[in-house]
Parts: sequence; C-alpha cells; structure tokens
Amino acid sequence: MPRLSAAILWLLLLMLLPPASAAGDLPPTVFRDGGYLVSKNKQLILAHNHHRLLVPASTWKIATALMALERLGRDFRFPTEFYQAGGHLFITGYGDPLLVSEEVAQISAALAASGLSSVQDLVLDDSFFRLEQTTPPGSAASLRSYDAANGALVVNFNTVNLEVLPDGTVRSAEPQTPTLPIMQQWAGKLPPGEHRINLSQDHERSRRYSGELFRSLLGAGGIRIDGELRSGRRPAEAELLYRHHSSRTLAETVEAMLLYSNNFIANQLFLTVGAKQAAPPATWAKGRRNLHDFLTELDLPPGSFTVDEGSGLSRDNRISPTALHLVLEHFRPYAELLPHWEGRLVKSGTLNGVYAYAGYFRSPQELAPFVLILQQNANTRDLALDLLENHWQQY
Repeated sequence: MPRLSAAILWLLLLMLLPPASAAGDLPPTVFRDGGYLVSKNKQLILAHNHHRLLVPASTWKIATALMALERLGRDFRFPTEFYQAGGHLFITGYGDPLLVSEEVAQISAALAASGLSSVQDLVLDDSFFRLEQTTPPGSAASLRSYDAANGALVVNFNTVNLEVLPDGTVRSAEPQTPTLPIMQQWAGKLPPGEHRINLSQDHERSRRYSGELFRSLLGAGGIRIDGELRSGRRPAEAELLYRHHSSRTLAETVEAMLLYSNNFIANQLFLTVGAKQAAPPATWAKGRRNLHDFLTELDLPPGSFTVDEGSGLSRDNRISPTALHLVLEHFRPYAELLPHWEGRLVKSGTLNGVYAYAGYFRSPQELAPFVLILQQNANTRDLALDLLENHWQQY
C-alpha cells in the first residue's frame, strides 16, 4: 500500500474537525465573518470556516515568497546585463525588484572600471516582460506608490521621491538619486512638500525614468552618453560587457518584501518565476499558471485557492484557512524571514473590509502555524489574534 504524503494526512485530520473546534469561549462577534485555523504540536486545536474561500490580502505574499524561494533558491540574485554593439550601450533587464539608485551607482562604477568611457545611444531592453496590462490586477490607476506597475527594467520600485519648493522648483528628495528632468515634468500641480509618487501608469514614462537615472549616474561615473535615450532589443551580435548581480540575495529580497509588504517586489517575483518556468517573456497568465501549479504540487486541496496575482492586491486571489495553513507548514524553513512582532512571526494583510494575519506562534518547543482572516467592517484582528494565542498557550 503506498504511503500517504504528510500533506494528505494533514487534510484527513482536517476533515475530522467540526465547523468550529474548541472555540466555545471565544467571543463570536470578534470573528463575525471570516475564518481561522490554529495548531499546536502538529495537532489542530482551533478552526472556524477553515474550508471557506476567503480574500487573503497581503498574507498571500507568503505563498508567493515560498514559490520564489523554492523555484529559484534562497541565494539567487537578480541579474542585469550590459551589452555593446555599434557604439551603443544596451541595458537588458530581468525583473530585478531592487534596482535602486545605489545599485545603479555600483553598476556605473563597474562599467567605468571595465574601461568604458563613452557610448552613443543608451538603449533599454525590457523585453523579458510582456504584460497584458501594465499595472497589477487589483491596483488602481493612481499615483500611490503601492499601485506602481511592474516591468523587466524598472528603477526605484517605479516610484520617485521628489520635493516641491515654495517657489515651484522641483528636486530629488533623496541624496542617492539625482534630480531628473522627468521629476519637473511630472510634479504637475503638487503642493510644496515631499511626495513619493509612481510614474508607471504610462509605460513609456516608466522607461524614460529608468533611462534618465542610468544616463545621469553613468555620467557621474565618467561615462559620456553622446546619443539619445531609446528602447529596443539588443542585437544578436552585441558583446556582453558586464553582468551585474543584485547586492541582495533572494532571501534578503523576500525578507524586505514581507517586512514592508511591498506589492511591487511580490509581483516582480511572481512574474519572473513564471517566465523562468514557462520560458520568457513574463506575462500575468504565466505567473498565474506557475503559482497555481506550485500550490497544487504542495497538495493543497483542489478548489481551496484561486490565483490572480502575487501580492494580495486583487480580491480575486482566494484561499481557505486550511490551504494557507498548509502553505505555512511548507514555509517553516523560511519562517524567520517573516516580520517579528511581539514574539510572533506574522504577516499582516489589509484591504477594505479584510483584516488578516498569518504566521507562527512561538514557544521554546515549537513554531505553531496560525491563519486568521476576517472579512468585516470592524478591524478586530489584534484582539482576535490575542484570543487565539491565549487559547493556544493554555491548550
């Protein structure tokens, strides 16, 4: 007789639970609409609506993080490549979510050290991504940083931090980023003060921002750009000058993504891994298929989740507490990458009317996965989590 997998055995245990288990002393109004699941010493001790499909909000990032870490490895570093052909410099992006100003300055120094002193055109090759829509599913067409679009060659999370002076002058609000022409143009009618906005609603504007930052910092490093800034694919005969690898490992990238709940990073991972599994270019459809296949490989029950994007922005992402609890069981080797909060390892999730936590209660003996997803107008998740932890401790 074939052996049952650990995940299947876990599911059989879940099937034995009643709709609510050992939760009679928990105030029902705190958990009005939603579900939860808590285990101790590998035994389920609390469960309510645990098979119901719920909107996970940003707790969904745990699934995306697990998929990326398992598919790419925790030591993976995103590359960006630099080629020369016909006197032009071609920059080829592969979705690095942490291609920030400090990283571009390092690249400039490395290219100058290689002997590069001048080029004609600066050509941006972002063909590794080919997105059906520029902004992530679930995002709004706004200037808010968490609505920033994704792309293969994107700098500073597709956002710009600028300051508008009382006289209307616009300048960069951070020392590592030079003041760029696009800042003045897109400051618009912003009032005096500091503003972080995204420039990505127009894909060409996003390309221009990346190109202006590279051109400025390459120039600061002593590399003269004599021609124009444009987009295009590198020719087959182009010579590789330098392959840059991100200063941060994937584990460090995931840790930052979970700590700051960064939607842009999550979807860069979602798209990049989808392209690597199904062959470039990256598309939302490939990302969906890849994450769905990955979660299926973890023996999540059929029909216990739906995938729309990788960050939790979309309400079309759905998962049951049962399924997310299983994801956390698989996430144990990476548990320390989750934010540390009051002795717990916790990822929060928030959308209008959705308040969620998922992670681990900790004791000297164990890490105990828990899932709490409330779908209600009143945000009672802190109280609910305290009640669940108190019950776990006393069990």
